[in-house]
Amino acid sequence: MMKISYKQAGVCWIPDLALPCQSEKPLGKYGRMRLNYLKEHHKGLYTVMLLNGMLMDHLHEVDKAAYRRLEQMIPEMKKEAGVTENVKAVDPMKWTSMMNTIHAQADEIICDELIYN
Repeated sequence: MMKISYKQAGVCWIPDLALPCQSEKPLGKYGRMRLNYLKEHHKGLYTVMLLNGMLMDHLHEVDKAAYRRLEQMIPEMKKEAGVTENVKAVDPMKWTSMMNTIHAQADEIICDELIYN
């Protein structure tokens, strides 16, 4: 059971409350996207996780999972699309276009699977 302490402010006694300590590690792209999504669309869940000290751990886990998924998807999608070093050597602009498309598709899949659910 948590004991609440109070401090006096004039004639009133105010509870001396503080949030649990949270991780100071910076968030990556997907962790920040998840944070914004929770703040805008799931305010209750965001508040509960923040007050319980679970928010930053959740955001870091989502961020790590998203980057792991990205690292797994990109080579598979490159293979399916036929993006090779030969294409890069022969037509760099085509290779760049194909890689940008692959990254955009992978980003959209990750957002759908991990961020906006």
